[in-house]
Amino acid sequence: METRLVRIDPTSPDPAILSEAIEILRRGGLVAIPTETVYGLAAHALDPVAVGRIFQAKGRPNTNPVIVHVATMEQAKSLTTVWPESATQLANAFWPGPLTIILPRNSKIPDAVTAGGSTVALRIPSHPVAHALLRNGGMPLAAPSANRSQNLSPTRAEHVFKDLSGRIDLILDAGATPGGIESTVIDLSVQPRILRPGPISPKDIERVLGFSCELVQSSVTENEVMRSPGQMARHYAPRTHLVLSNNSVHEVTRLRSDDRRIGWLAFDDETEIADNVTLMPRDPILYASRMYDELHRMDEAGFDLIVVSMPPQGSDWLAIHDRLRRAATK
Repeated sequence: METRLVRIDPTSPDPAILSEAIEILRRGGLVAIPTETVYGLAAHALDPVAVGRIFQAKGRPNTNPVIVHVATMEQAKSLTTVWPESATQLANAFWPGPLTIILPRNSKIPDAVTAGGSTVALRIPSHPVAHALLRNGGMPLAAPSANRSQNLSPTRAEHVFKDLSGRIDLILDAGATPGGIESTVIDLSVQPRILRPGPISPKDIERVLGFSCELVQSSVTENEVMRSPGQMARHYAPRTHLVLSNNSVHEVTRLRSDDRRIGWLAFDDETEIADNVTLMPRDPILYASRMYDELHRMDEAGFDLIVVSMPPQGSDWLAIHDRLRRAATK
């Protein structure tokens, strides 16, 4: 299969390009699309054969459910059997945006979307290209990240092309995604709990709901059925082995004494070693927007090892800690 890469304006997408992408999706094809978080690999969510192609292209285990992207809250409601008031509160506060809500699904949703589970993960993306596809196409889109399973998530079209060229029909290149990290996932099918930290923090959610939600950061094997994407023990990982370090200057010095080429994702106060260092901001939003892109670059550089300085603690850094912890798992 030839994969076409087409440039599209990120703020005013060309209707002709959108129409081409929608036609591919309607006939069961796969299109990589930009969202405000990372690039997603989209298929018609109500077509089980098309959804199956996502799993085939990614090499994704069929125990790992995918998020369904919709255009409106009403469309989201039409795919569920229960829509609690808490879902309305969160949707009004954070949709369109990087919040995924898990609710009991109805019979419209194929088993392939949910790993055979009884719930479905839903969100409305805010990126103009993704939102226009959903609005103009009139179909919900299943869209996990557009990469091979367990690999680094893509924040640029070239990341997608590197991983999925020859496996999908079309990539819509809208430049770098602004958020750079996957959505927060909250399960409202039971007592509200956060299953994946993301750009919407637990404090943000607490301010809307009026109570705190448990953060469940579980790790499961690919043979276990998952309730949410992002729960695999090893995930979001470069091919190059990644090490998290609390004392990076000492760690890099020690490792380089063995004549290994080390790439280092450091902070701006760790400048004692100048070679192959990428300095990262101490602002969690800016860090998230750059993290995957910098790790992709280091992965392509042929280092023997990537060392990442441990980010600060705190609720604003939860998602970054989660992704790096999973990336460092062997």
